[in-house]
Amino acid sequence: MRRTEYDEGQAAKRLKAPVAAFRWARHIGLVPAPDASSFQWSRAAVEALDADAIRAAMPCPPISGGAAADRIAEALGTPNRTVHGEKANVTAFVVRRFVDRGLLVDLSANPDGTLHHPGQVDQVCRREDLADLVAADTPLGPEQAAARLRVRRADFDHMVRLDWIRSPQSIEVRFGTSRAGAVDVALYTTASVDAVVPAHPEVDWEQLRTVEKGRRSPLASLRPEAAPVPA
Repeated sequence: MRRTEYDEGQAAKRLKAPVAAFRWARHIGLVPAPDASSFQWSRAAVEALDADAIRAAMPCPPISGGAAADRIAEALGTPNRTVHGEKANVTAFVVRRFVDRGLLVDLSANPDGTLHHPGQVDQVCRREDLADLVAADTPLGPEQAAARLRVRRADFDHMVRLDWIRSPQSIEVRFGTSRAGAVDVALYTTASVDAVVPAHPEVDWEQLRTVEKGRRSPLASLRPEAAPVPA
């Protein structure tokens, strides 16, 4: 029985093109929006596609988020080291934030990793504001975020509770060798941490920064603002 609808994997297979190339071709307009359903193309639509053009649009295999981070680090003149235990200058966390910004397209369907067009990564690496973008998207853990704001960790936890800042991603941190001791640690972008103070001028930041350890946080009595009711 002949297939009449194709999802992206089936369409790519029929065109003898990698799925990542098919996704990239859709991003740049070589592949139209699905016409059979929200995620499927009709047989006629697939047969009308230019398979050679789709393959040519991505002549090299996609690279991982980690490899993209390495290229960005190289472009900044601060290459990621391969020495065990040494922190990378640019991480896959930054690459994910570039995806959020629309600077890079994620060609993977895997929630645990990303894939990218090498040419698009190289284009990003040539941006004059690359260093500023990386600095803004550099990850900070809760302790680092609190230190950057010059407040106690307890005060920062209240800011999270109040929805003044949100974590776009968490990482699993293990204590020892057993996964039983693993905990998820939220990460925050440097830019989002820096935006907290100007976004809340109602707070006496100098006073907050002088509250002694063990004292109740001035933010403890505040309640999250209710979301606006749709009209």
